Amino acid sequence: MHRKPHLPSKTCPVCQRPFAWRKKWERVWDEVRYCSERCRRSKTPEVKP
Repeated sequence: MHRKPHLPSKTCPVCQRPFAWRKKWERVWDEVRYCSERCRRSKTPEVKP
């Protein structure tokens, strides 16, 4: 089994679950905020720090 413990992760602001880096997010990882399309669609207006 190939494990990838070294991948960066973030917490989704909608569902509060951690999600890990994916190959498709390789070039836009800094801009990724949500773990899925479902969470992105159900987002609430965020207050930027």
